[in-house]
Amino acid sequence: MADLKVSHPQATRQSALVPRLAKHITERAVKAARPPSKGSRIHYDDVLRGFGLRVTASGVKAFILNYSVAGRERRCTIGRHPAWSAEAARNEAMEIRVKLDKLNRGEDGGADPLQERDQARNAALVSELAEDYMQRYAVPRKRPKSVHEDRLMLNRIVLPKLGRLRVSAVGRRDVEALHTSLRTTPVQANRVLALVSKVFSWAMDSGLRADNPARGVKRFHEERRESWLSREQLQALATALDEYPDQNATDALRLLIVTGSRPQEVLTAEWPMFDLARAVWTKPSHHTKQKKVEHVPLSAAAMGILTQMAESRKDGDVHLFPGKQDGRARTTLKNAWKQVCRAAGLATMRQVMGKRGKMLERWRPNVRVYDLRHSFASHLVSRGASLYLVGRLLGHTQPSTTTRYAHVADQALRDIANGFPDVLGDPKKPPASEKPARVPTLLAGD
Repeated sequence: MADLKVSHPQATRQSALVPRLAKHITERAVKAARPPSKGSRIHYDDVLRGFGLRVTASGVKAFILNYSVAGRERRCTIGRHPAWSAEAARNEAMEIRVKLDKLNRGEDGGADPLQERDQARNAALVSELAEDYMQRYAVPRKRPKSVHEDRLMLNRIVLPKLGRLRVSAVGRRDVEALHTSLRTTPVQANRVLALVSKVFSWAMDSGLRADNPARGVKRFHEERRESWLSREQLQALATALDEYPDQNATDALRLLIVTGSRPQEVLTAEWPMFDLARAVWTKPSHHTKQKKVEHVPLSAAAMGILTQMAESRKDGDVHLFPGKQDGRARTTLKNAWKQVCRAAGLATMRQVMGKRGKMLERWRPNVRVYDLRHSFASHLVSRGASLYLVGRLLGHTQPSTTTRYAHVADQALRDIANGFPDVLGDPKKPPASEKPARVPTLLAGD
């Protein structure tokens, strides 16, 4: 390489890092550089201090920059040729020099590239951040069910895509790609996005990064599922509940029907929470979604169920619905709900392929256990109950949450509106009460 000054291999770590007769590093000069017989050789630039080209005996060419921080000489590798051109490497070296000068002067924006790389190399992975979020935030602050759901979403969806990335390396495009990959299930996609946003908010609070890459990602439109059972369906369900052998499970379902409570609130209920003399159910804060104590008045139907349960209560039972393990409550109503819905005509049969190639019948409920809560609210609103009072019974802290049932109140509102006097009628005509009744055509005969 004729137009570049070659430094001796043994002199590369000496304090005089830039030879006096170095030549300008250009793309042409880089291509013309020949590898040494052994080791490596560095060609320094004649303009930009410390900027050079390192060529190894195997022919690998890479751009480097020598610099000094706090009296300590350091060398960083900018990148290999031809992935980096001579011009791009020079521009990068100039930007590094600007940051180094700011660092040496103690100004904002200063940085040591090797120190930044060491920090990035030792930075936490997203998988480590997720575990830290679960242990230090989710478990102490969220309900067990929410903790379980968060862990499932992280292990099954988030971590397979983002788990091996550094926390500082995750960008908005990464989060958008994850969210878009779930577009066929928009509700789940939005729940995952909300969880990712929460995890990175935790990273900000922990000082692991300054921004949240999930912020600003547009959520998918959700078609809110509002299903409730008609009076006839509830009657069919009541008959099926009477015939089901496990009456402990059916009592839980009956309480869900007549109180509109959440399934976990009923399953985790304990006898000391109930004042049967005053007909009040006091739900402790750790049992409610809003994390606050609720005092719920009990209807006559709910009191009838609880009184009958109290008469058959075993000594030492604290839980209304004891589980299989001593001292623990029942955790699910899944099997009972499936069988009861099948008996009430609220389930659909489908055939699935068994392990041995034989077609098997499987029954799937057409409604969810949670739809009993919707049914409770919908029937109250349709009979004229105010949204405010229904929201109080459901334990809603935000009035907007109860407005989903507003359209159910149309008939009740119409009945109220029909009570307004006919002030726009013809005053010469007789009042409606004095008019002769009209006989419906279908019943008139002729």
